[in-house]
Amino acid sequence: MRLFIVQAMFTEYRPTHGYDEYFCREQSAPRADLEPLLSSLGAMGLAELNRSHASASNLLRRLGATFRLNGSGLHGGERILPFDPLPRLIHRQEWSVLERGLVQRLEAIDQFLADVYGPQRILNDGVIPREDVESSQGWRPQMQDIAVPLNRWCHISGLDLIRDGDGTWRVLEDNLRCPSGVAYFLENRRVMKRLFPSLFQGRTVQPIDDYPSHLLRTLQDLAPWSDAPRVVLLTPGVFNSAYFEHSYLAQQMGIALVEGRDLICEDGRVWMRSTAGREPVDVIYRRIDDDFLDPNVFRRDSMLGVPGLIDAMRSGRVAIANAPGSGVADDKLIYAYVPAMIRYYLNEEPIIDNVPTYLCSRDDDRRYVLEHLNELVVKSVAEAGGYGMLIGPHASSEEIESFAVKIKAHPRNFIAQPTLQLSTVPSLSEGELYPCHVDLRPYVLRGKSDWVSPGGLTRVALKRGSLVVNSSQGGGCKDTWVVSDSAVTAGNQELVPC
Repeated sequence: MRLFIVQAMFTEYRPTHGYDEYFCREQSAPRADLEPLLSSLGAMGLAELNRSHASASNLLRRLGATFRLNGSGLHGGERILPFDPLPRLIHRQEWSVLERGLVQRLEAIDQFLADVYGPQRILNDGVIPREDVESSQGWRPQMQDIAVPLNRWCHISGLDLIRDGDGTWRVLEDNLRCPSGVAYFLENRRVMKRLFPSLFQGRTVQPIDDYPSHLLRTLQDLAPWSDAPRVVLLTPGVFNSAYFEHSYLAQQMGIALVEGRDLICEDGRVWMRSTAGREPVDVIYRRIDDDFLDPNVFRRDSMLGVPGLIDAMRSGRVAIANAPGSGVADDKLIYAYVPAMIRYYLNEEPIIDNVPTYLCSRDDDRRYVLEHLNELVVKSVAEAGGYGMLIGPHASSEEIESFAVKIKAHPRNFIAQPTLQLSTVPSLSEGELYPCHVDLRPYVLRGKSDWVSPGGLTRVALKRGSLVVNSSQGGGCKDTWVVSDSAVTAGNQELVPC
């Protein structure tokens, strides 16, 4: 009877290609570890699922969980990040491997950043071409020879993972400057607990609501000179697309949310203006780009930053998370060298592989890319949010020709990758269950110790057939559950492995 209920709900659900995380291909059988969840979904039914989904959208709106498209003004482009109620499940044993792979990758990246802004051994040894680093838009020569606390540059990272057509996890992208989305990651769980409590039955789901306390402790770790470090969150202001997240995290951590005009550099350190007078600042969690941090060092016309901030950092009187200059390591061209960094600095093999990548700055790679543009995904190395990208199999001949011209004119600006079949998870699309492509952004905190969020923000390509999960391109998100292995039903004959 239970299996009948499950199948009735998913009668029209057909994952026809790639790796589906709920069902084997062509729905030959549900995956063996999903029995409690599928039973709860079957008991709820599709109509009730849609009604609760509408309530979830209203709840998110009341909570203020919105984002704003850049350049859309204060109210015109404000919208809810579309939320999908069918959770994504990852078992604890599998997650443990991913945790180790994420920490390994970030340790190598931190050593790379300390090296390229210091002795530059990896460049002198020819492991990475010097011109590839120094031509990056994220390269900040002003950070040369600046010591950072704990010798860590990337304190808050969001690495994007995907599962390919075989179900193998790979790193798609490194986000190392101001990674966003964690507020939605936390609010998704809050909404699921309130509106879909029955789906948690039969599962031990790892909690995530302690993220703000881990974040605050990580930030405080960066100021060993103080027994009670004062931490602030620096935002560009209310017009920024992620302002909801800035205010949310500041409130959750109990720290001040400040703009550049609230801070001043005097006597070799940073101070916050307040009604009680000046108060010292030890750590700045910055949510503005490098270029705007300090008009004395970077963009002279910046009205968002704090004059003198880099001098205060150089003197060891303030810590900035993430450190300016970290963006050179999330350049999409430098991404291709991370496996080499892991071997060079750690003498280990990567636990999580990259997606195979062609560098258009290399003659042979560029020639191959130009001959196979209709088969590849081409990305601009310095853009994000799904912009500056060509998906060859879905592109018109005019779009392909336009990208060919761009690649020939500026080859260093582009990489290419195979068009992967990202894994799919059932999602509500036009009121029906449909296999939508997903990626995953776990959040990694690195202060005196490492902490990896159990799960992360699963982004969903809600447009049918789309591979683009970015919110600016119509994507949404769903809750990610890391579940204990004890929750698997042993000896279950109804749900079989694929």
